[in-house]
Amino acid sequence: MTEAATSFEALLREALTPVEPPADLVERLEGALRSITEMAADELEAWELSAMRDPRNWVRPAAALVAGGAAGTALVVLRARRRAAATPPRSVAGVRKAAERTLADIERETRRLLGER
Repeated sequence: MTEAATSFEALLREALTPVEPPADLVERLEGALRSITEMAADELEAWELSAMRDPRNWVRPAAALVAGGAAGTALVVLRARRRAAATPPRSVAGVRKAAERTLADIERETRRLLGER
């Protein structure tokens, strides 16, 4: 029984070893999020206000709004997090400054993302 337990523990240890993500994962994720945001914005731009009378026409713009909003938010957070990870805080005052920088980054990225359209 102990042999099976150690074998199981070894299998578990092997299965749960940390795996480093690919180097280009952030760039690919950012590109995919940017693409989704742009497609959602294009869908919303193509939508005609006159079609609002019929509720059956609301599905595509609503889906575009939700998908674009989620992708845009994730893109802003991803960019701000990448900048924040570059300079980790070293003290309590550093944490406050890092939080202020992160909020400023989020604001800047949001303005940049919304300004692109």
